Amino acid sequence: MTGRACTCACLAMSLQTSPIGLVSRVGYQMALLNRQFGLSLTHLTSAVIQRQFSITGACAAIQKLTCVRVVDNSTLGNTPYHRPPKCIHVYNKTGVGKVGDKILLAIKGEKKKALIVGHKMPGPTMTPRFDSNNVVLIEDNGNPVGTRIKTPIPYTLRRREGEFSKVLAIARNFV
Repeated sequence: MTGRACTCACLAMSLQTSPIGLVSRVGYQMALLNRQFGLSLTHLTSAVIQRQFSITGACAAIQKLTCVRVVDNSTLGNTPYHRPPKCIHVYNKTGVGKVGDKILLAIKGEKKKALIVGHKMPGPTMTPRFDSNNVVLIEDNGNPVGTRIKTPIPYTLRRREGEFSKVLAIARNFV
């Protein structure tokens, strides 16, 4: 009986510490345990197999080096550029920008602040998801650089109207 317990414990230890690429070895050892001792350690194999794959979703929100699209009619945003504008800093604690966050852009060799008015990542319930990461260029004091916004912006920005009242004033339509 002690030999069986020792073999069972050794096989269980090798299952926990098996290399990532050897799923077939794990399956073989599980079949061996089940055949010899009548043991089923499915919870152990699922823990081993889960380590091989990433279970987190892909991040599609705006972070450093994310390409964005300027949707206002400012001269800097409307001129054709060789490289698309990229985010170089997000002004919040997490470093991931959502709708309503301020970011710093590198656009045509200049640094400009911008406000996120839409991104690809699905947000909370009843929040629109856009085909591109949309931003509006703003000055340091919060005034928008352009005079019109070409695309619809989310209705959720109206809740924060104290901060972005001038951006909301130049928007034509809301989603």
